[in-house]
Formats: sequence, C-alpha cells, structure tokens
Amino acid sequence: MSVIRALPLDLINQIAAGEVIDRPSSVVKELVENSLDAGAGRIEVEIEQGGSRLIRVRDDGGGIAADELPLAVAAHATSKIASFDDLEHVASMGFRGEALASMASVSRFALTSRLRDSERAFRIEVDGGAMRAARPAQHPPGTSVEVRDLFYNVPARKKFLRAERTEFAHIDDLLKSLALARGSVEFRLSHNGKPVRVWKPARDEQTRLTRVAEVLGAEFPAQCLHVDHTAAGLHLAGWVGLPTASRAQADQQFFYVNGRLVRDRIVAHAVRQAYADVLFHGRQPTFVLYLELDPAGVDVNVHPAKHEVRFREQRLVHDFLFRTLSEALAHTSAGEVSSQAQVADDRLRMGAGNVATPPGLPAAAHGASWPSHVSQSRLALGVRDAPLAEYAALLGAALPPRATPQPLPADEPGAAPPLGYAIAQLKSIYILAENAQGLVLVDMHAAHERITYERFKAGRAASNLRSQLLLVPLALAVSAQEAAAAEEHAEALATWGLELSRSGPSNVVVRRIPALLEGADAAQLTRDVLAELAQHGSSRRLQELENELLSTMACHGSVRAGRRLTLPEMNALLRDMEATERSGQCNHGRPTWTQLSMGELDRLFMRGR
Repeated sequence: MSVIRALPLDLINQIAAGEVIDRPSSVVKELVENSLDAGAGRIEVEIEQGGSRLIRVRDDGGGIAADELPLAVAAHATSKIASFDDLEHVASMGFRGEALASMASVSRFALTSRLRDSERAFRIEVDGGAMRAARPAQHPPGTSVEVRDLFYNVPARKKFLRAERTEFAHIDDLLKSLALARGSVEFRLSHNGKPVRVWKPARDEQTRLTRVAEVLGAEFPAQCLHVDHTAAGLHLAGWVGLPTASRAQADQQFFYVNGRLVRDRIVAHAVRQAYADVLFHGRQPTFVLYLELDPAGVDVNVHPAKHEVRFREQRLVHDFLFRTLSEALAHTSAGEVSSQAQVADDRLRMGAGNVATPPGLPAAAHGASWPSHVSQSRLALGVRDAPLAEYAALLGAALPPRATPQPLPADEPGAAPPLGYAIAQLKSIYILAENAQGLVLVDMHAAHERITYERFKAGRAASNLRSQLLLVPLALAVSAQEAAAAEEHAEALATWGLELSRSGPSNVVVRRIPALLEGADAAQLTRDVLAELAQHGSSRRLQELENELLSTMACHGSVRAGRRLTLPEMNALLRDMEATERSGQCNHGRPTWTQLSMGELDRLFMRGR
C-alpha cells in the first residue's frame, strides 16, 4: 500500500468539481445562486455551444472587493458563514465555498467585479487552477463570471457531456426554476448570441402568476388553486393545479424551501397523499409551492449540490403539507370553481390569470337520487360483497332519504347558481345547463359518483367503525422501527379498526382488522401501514383501502349512462354538485363538468369579427 500523503490543492479542487460541477447547468446554478445571494435585481446568463464553450453570468449585485477576489476562488472561502451556529441557520443559497474553486480548476475562468460604491472594477483570471494577479477592468457595479472551455483539462469528464441542444435544455430548465424561486428578480438568457428568455420582475401576486404561466403554460392560471396557509411556525404559499390539469410526467412540480428548489421524499409523499383521492391513476399533479420555516428547522448541508434537505421535524412538515393541500383540493366543488371561470378567462386574455383560494363550502344538501340497493358484485381488494344497505348496517346508519325533485325556479337575470339550471340531456349521458358564464356540460354518472362517494366517507367518519376479530391472531415479524411504530400508534390504529400489539423487539400480533376489509390480506395490510408509520410518522393506508371500496360501491350506486332524468332531477344533481367537496372530479380523477363561456362560444362561431 502506498504511503499516506496530502493531496495537491488542484487535485482537491478537481475532486470537489466532480461532486459540484457535473455539466454546464451545474455551473449556471452555482453562479446564479451567488448572484441572488449578492442581492442582484437583474441577472444575465449568456451561453455558447450549450455551455461547453462559454458560460457568462452578469449581475448588478453588491460586488466583491479587489483584495477579496483571490479568496473568492479559493477552496472553502466564503462570506456566507463563519461559525457552526451560522451553519445551523443557513439562509443563503450557497455556503460551502467550493463552487468557484471547483469550476476554476476545470475551465478557463475569469471573475470581474465592482463594489456599488467603488469607482473601479478589478478582474482576476484562473487557467486550470493557475491564478493571475488582479488587474483593473471596466465593469458596472456588480459581478461577471466567465467560464470558458469547461473540462478542457479533464477530457474524461468532457466526453460525458451531451449534445449542445441537450445541455442547453438543462440550463433553460434550471433558469425556469430559479425564475420561479425569485419573482422580484429580472432574468435574461441568451444562447449563441440570440435572446431566448426574458423574465421581467414580478412584484405582486398577479404578475408572479404571469411568470408561473410563462413556465408552466398559459392555461395553468385558469386550472390552479392559490394556497396560502400558516400554522405551527410553517408557511405554505403558491399554486396547485386542479386534478383535471394533471400530466403524464412529474415535469411541472416545483417545491421551494426557504427559496431553495429541493427534492424531498417527505414532501413527495405528502403531496401524493393529498392528491390520492382526486387524481386519475398514473397521472402527476402540477404545482409551484413555497414553504417557509425557521432555517434552524431544516438542514441544507446534506447534499453537495444542495438538491436535498432534511427537516428536523419531518412528521410536522409532512402533516402540515398534507392537511393544507387536502383542504385546498377539497374546495374544488363544481360551484366554487365555476364561479371563478369567467374571471380566470378574462385575466388570461389580458396575460395574467389568477384563481384565488375558494371560500368555504355551503352545507351539503341531501342526495339527488340515492339508490337503496346495488346488484351484488365482487368488489375490489378481494373483500366480500357489500351492497349499500349492508354498508349502512356496518356503519350503524340509515341510507339518506331520496331527495324531492326541485321545481324549476323563475327566470331571474343574475340569480342563477354557479352551475345554472338544466336545459336538456344529451344521449342520456350529459346534462346541459345554462349559467351566468354560458354553457355547462356535466357527465351525470361521474358527478353523481363523487356525490355518493363523499357521503359514504362522511357516514364513515360520523360512525364508529366496526372491526372484525381474526379467528387466529396473526403473528408477524417486522423491523424494530416498525414494531416501535406499532406500539406508539396502537391507539390511533384501533380507531380505524386495526388492533395490534407489540410482542417483541421485532414482532407484532394482529387481532382485529376493519370489518369493511374482511377478506383482505391482513399480513400485507399491516406491513404496509407499519412501513408508512415508521418512515413518515403517519399512515393513510387503511383509509385508502377503505376509500377504494367505497369508491367502487359509489360507482355501482350512481345513476348510469342511458338513464333519462327529468329537469327537476337534473337540477337536484347540479345543486348537489355545488355543495359537495371535490365534485369537480369523479372518484377516479376524471372531470365531472366543463364550462364553455360566452366568449368561447362567440369565438367558436366567430361572432363579432
């Protein structure tokens, strides 16, 4: 074995570059974050040949003093932290002091800067780690960094770069995420001498949403909900896309913690659970969300490129995100969203859309057309047959009474409810209604399915869930963390009908399961629940399984396509939609209705042209 020796400084920097700088977009990220930390109000990014030839980032920030320029490109030299306490309360984008030294070791590097109150600028150059003395230069207040010929002296790294178009696409995506992070900062991006992006400063909610629309698409403002909630020292703000605006890929999900874009499993799990009851299978939600908390409550020093963070109170953050987003998505009743449709349409035509958080829901009305029985059929999850009457018996509650058909009201201008009044039925599938905005189309089965489903859930919540005693208690071997979770959460699990106890360091015994899930795989069910409890501190697996069953029952118990409804029955269904949470989507995430405004109808028939 070779003797132990200290590594040369240039080799240390190149090793660090392997962690921090893996492609041109990594350089852009570090430089733009430095500009943001310097208080820049305008940042220009110039790229040549996808960043392999040139990356230049210029800002109008505070600048760097001439005698500090050599330190700026030295390893582990920074102005952002000075003590361990500072590291525990990081509020800046960068703090490790490695980025400039790393990129200077693998490129032809130049740094030019001028303090805001100084009359002169100074420039230093570094070529493959060899630094030249600082010299005077011409430059406005602020800083410019040039990175030329990236990886020219590390050919093994350079060969991993992709095509020019691919590398620039990564830079473009990065600038989009940074533009969303700092709405008050102007960003400009050019490639090979041609302007590509210009994001003007956004200083209020409306103009910030305009910037969001420039990144996520012009249709996003009309298909999102505004979130703004504070609790337990946490503040969540931003926009979440409606379930019907979901995508096949998770390419429009932006989550910021204290202004830093992060990927975090706790966040991902909370968002996935919040959308679980309204999102079509396999689809991904869209969102731009900003979480603010005390810097001491999050550790940002867990990843060299700062993509990941660690929350000190993971369960608190998870539950706060889940409850806040669930509450926002619960307020997607058809009535609330339709009342905003015209406002969003008008603002989009002016180039700025905004959908505010909907107000509270009215009290739920009685069902429009509740069936008293569904045909016996094998349901999901391998559980026994459970028609509606039997389910009501399990809950110890009676089925809701059949609603009395509502007569058509007098035609009073401006008095129409959000979904208006039914005027016809199309092919015994769709309801056509007229409201203040124009024409409403409703999928009657999908709408009634959601109404029935939400009432089943409300009935379950209002009743004591029955549990089914296992003939033979089930002994399971689990991890020590899962056994501890079973002991800690035993009382909470019992309220859902799952009775288990810890019988050893890595063992539990299951004695009861929820009656609704009789016939399900009790061992797998328990393992799933305990795995979530051990990882996230909470679990909705029991609720999700029961929701799947209730969803299937609601589907069988709803009005079917092909059934003719009278006008009073159609109007009763519309009123129930307006009073039911999440009624904008059926149980499977499909839309239940759509609005065609008068403006859209006029454009369709080219009226006024």
